[in-house]
Amino acid sequence: MTHRTWFPESLPGDLVVLRRHVPANLRAFQRWYSDPAVVRLTRYQDSPMRPDEIERFFEARALGSGSLAMAIHVRDGERLIGTCALSQLDADNGSALFHITIGEQNAWGRGFGTEATRLMIDHAFGGLGLHRVGLAVFSFNDRAIRSYRSVGFVVEGRAREAIWREGQWWDEISMSILDSDWQARGGRLAGTHDAAGTDDGDDAADADVAAEREL
Repeated sequence: MTHRTWFPESLPGDLVVLRRHVPANLRAFQRWYSDPAVVRLTRYQDSPMRPDEIERFFEARALGSGSLAMAIHVRDGERLIGTCALSQLDADNGSALFHITIGEQNAWGRGFGTEATRLMIDHAFGGLGLHRVGLAVFSFNDRAIRSYRSVGFVVEGRAREAIWREGQWWDEISMSILDSDWQARGGRLAGTHDAAGTDDGDDAADADVAAEREL
């Protein structure tokens, strides 16, 4: 795996720009991860995170050196709306896990999460030289699944009935994209809009389901 720009200062797109997190972003994390609607899509536990848990998560994920985390800002106005990251980076095998949360509900369904995902995957393969990026998503999160598919992720397996939500069991779905998949799409995802990605209703609070397992 080649190492080039490990922590970019920014990754600009048409709708959003990804920037390094700053300590002041903790306030947004405290709001997002105590919101039941966001919690439903991002936590294994069906309850909001405590303030101290959110602070530890923010320090480890957003400010720590163990993952590549970026703040998602709307390009028009620079409003902070979410966060995304590559974690568990494995240099020997060229792999990582992808996470994204659009924490501001009024930013859901507007294509912001899908473009942020494209920007991060472009950086993973084009900037870092990774071979594989995986993720996990709950099976009831249809809009996130559509978003991931539009970028090029494919379903590779599922943990059956791993999540209890709203009185029933749901699967945890594993998805991945390879550098060969990325190359087949021209070696660049940001700025492209294939037929599968034109719904623009495909990026609710996307699953960041590994959050609690890292605390």
